[in-house]
Amino acid sequence: MILRRFTVDDADLLFELDNDPEVMRYINGGQPVSREEIVDDQLPAFMSYYERFEGYGFWAAIAKNSERFLGWFHFRPGEGAGPLEPELGYRLHRFAWKQGYATEGSRALIDQGFEMGAERVNAETMIVNLGSRRVMEKAGLTLVRVFHSDWPVRIPGDEHGDVEYAIERAEWDARRRL
Repeated sequence: MILRRFTVDDADLLFELDNDPEVMRYINGGQPVSREEIVDDQLPAFMSYYERFEGYGFWAAIAKNSERFLGWFHFRPGEGAGPLEPELGYRLHRFAWKQGYATEGSRALIDQGFEMGAERVNAETMIVNLGSRRVMEKAGLTLVRVFHSDWPVRIPGDEHGDVEYAIERAEWDARRRL
């Protein structure tokens, strides 16, 4: 898999991804996303990270063998946190699920983050999103806490809450020495 920067030419790829109800199930309850929202809001937000934070941002995931768009990863300073505490996230097409791509991309970004000086990497998802939780665990993150967010859109399962997973630099260093 290759991770590359997004360009304005990627709008159709994002539109297709974000209009699969199963892909969007734990994000907005599976509701469609307009192409205008992607072009006017999402893509500019994705690309703005490249200039603000060296090494951080949103990355298009491309299969090496077929050059097919698999989805994306984000690795960026979390809300209220600085660049030493990046947040990991991902959204992949269903055909890419259970193929190891989410774990591969997550591990690569975690490694990159710690090599750039990060002190802690975290990721969040809904308690009921077992697939995403499994990826976080396989990528080396451990469960830190359960919490309840006040989401603007009610999503089936959100009543159970959310989870935060994380890995600290010392833990990452220790695993690399094994």
